[in-house]
Amino acid sequence: MSVIFAPDWLRGKAKVNQETVQRLLEENDQLVRCIVEYQNKGRANECVQYQHVLHRNLIYLATIADASPNGTPKTME
Repeated sequence: MSVIFAPDWLRGKAKVNQETVQRLLEENDQLVRCIVEYQNKGRANECVQYQHVLHRNLIYLATIADASPNGTPKTME
């Protein structure tokens, strides 16, 4: 499960740091590999769940980047 999925009561309280961003980037790499593998096998319909998680991760990373004026993620509490 993605590192950005958290219960509602924890949302907005997690600290975002370089380690979190790195974990997301590594997860995205794995997701892309899985998506490509399924597509190469002609099973594109089965990769939709991975595409959804990848999309959420990318939106989350974009939100962090937009919130950080100098391009590096700041700790958010």
